Formats: sequence, C-alpha cells, structure tokens
Amino acid sequence: QVQLVESGGGLVQAGGSLSLSCAASGRTFSRYAMGWFRQAPGKERDFVARISASGGSTSYVDSVKGRFTISRDNAKNTVYLQMNSLKPDDTAVYYCAAAGTPDGVGLREYNYWGQGTQVTVSS
Repeated sequence: QVQLVESGGGLVQAGGSLSLSCAASGRTFSRYAMGWFRQAPGKERDFVARISASGGSTSYVDSVKGRFTISRDNAKNTVYLQMNSLKPDDTAVYYCAAAGTPDGVGLREYNYWGQGTQVTVSS
C-alpha cells in the first residue's frame, strides 16, 4: 500500500513563498509519476502540477505557471512543490498524489493520495 505524507504548509503573506514536501513509501517511487492537487473551500479538487517518473517531464495549471515548481528526488522518495509569488487565490488544502503510470498525464491515473496540508495566503 502506498503511503504519502505531505508537509510544509502554513500561513504566508501575499507575495511570499512556501515549499511543500511529500514523502512516499510502499512501492518503487522512481517508477511512477507524482502530482500536486489543491482544494479550496467550497470547490472541487483541482490539478496543480505533475512530474513524470524520471523527472524529465512536468506540467502545470496555467494559473501557477512561472510561480510554482514541481521537482522530485527519487533517492529520497520525495516530491516537492516550490511556491513563489503566492496569491490569496492559492489558498487551499494541497494534496500529494501518486499515479499508476510513469507519465501521469491523465488525472484519472492518480490513485493514491496524501492527507493534505493547508496553505493560507493572506492579502
């Protein structure tokens, strides 16, 4: 069973930065894509970013392009999300997710989820 544990959320002022981490266990981490999703109050959970198993391919939702960076360290079984120039609209619970494929392009490929970490951006 795959286990994902996020950390690094918190409260930050608009324009500030936060770095999220997600530690994975339970299977060979380097074989599968990873992603970050977020859910704001009263809204559905939305895709934020993904990274392929090798780390060679990434993609982002348009609203975070140029501000967020997803990366992974396969030796540490960890995926990261560096968030810069944060805006109040970025406020949400952020979830780490593991795909069942190396590319993770399709949102339905993500079948393991962490418990989430709260990110709050004040104006």
